[in-house]
Amino acid sequence: MDALQRANEIRSRRAQLKRDLKAGRASIHNLLLDPPAWVETAKVFDMLLAVPKYGRVKANKILTTCRISPSKTIGGLSQRQRDELISSLRR
Repeated sequence: MDALQRANEIRSRRAQLKRDLKAGRASIHNLLLDPPAWVETAKVFDMLLAVPKYGRVKANKILTTCRISPSKTIGGLSQRQRDELISSLRR
């Protein structure tokens, strides 16, 4: 029951984070630089989709350019991948 409760809390926090990204209240750059523990298992692709002006095609293009798999989690990014992704998003 504790695991279920923790999973539900993480899901609701991620949903709120996606809404904040969509509304511009949260920054994808800050999220990638210093991710909270509850977002480290989220997929980078899913977080990119929550950012305004980023759809499936643009998100896939950026991930391909940075040599990142669409199934990669935020916590699983190497420092090189993290830096490349942030610089690509700033362009």
